Amino acid sequence: MTTAFPKAKAESWRTRVWRWGFNLFPAYRGTGGRVTYIAPDWKEVHVALPLNWRTRNYVGTIFGGSLYGAIDPIYMLMLIHVLGPEYIVWDKAATIRFRKPGKATLYARFVLTDEELGAIRTLAAQNPSVDRVYPVELVDKNGVVHASFEKTLYIRKKPENQSKKLEPSIKESR
Repeated sequence: MTTAFPKAKAESWRTRVWRWGFNLFPAYRGTGGRVTYIAPDWKEVHVALPLNWRTRNYVGTIFGGSLYGAIDPIYMLMLIHVLGPEYIVWDKAATIRFRKPGKATLYARFVLTDEELGAIRTLAAQNPSVDRVYPVELVDKNGVVHASFEKTLYIRKKPENQSKKLEPSIKESR
């Protein structure tokens, strides 16, 4: 499956394995969406959603549940990987606007900038939690928007005692 967006950097072997695993994961596989690219630093991800027997609705276009399901977990996973274990990241809310029926493969591009990540870290250091809203569009190969989304994510810094993983201790009983 090809992508409608140019790839900024070649995938690393780690992100390629993540992509393969993600596409095989039953919950995501059921959406019909496919992750086609993960940048080595997790700051960019591409998704493709084909029109096929698994994604087609009663009237022959891409099912709305597949549209949303294909984009749903991406920003949360990106932020978890980029921010690291000292942050908690959860999906909080989403809106979808259907603009045009999907009659061919649709594509989405997810990008996190260094400025955005800096803003998150600054706000999370100053506030108990941070809500960030990310727009996402599913477009066809010509760039025509078929669905627009807004994903709201909840982010907070873990307390110091929770962010460090403790080494398990082995007690021998004799």
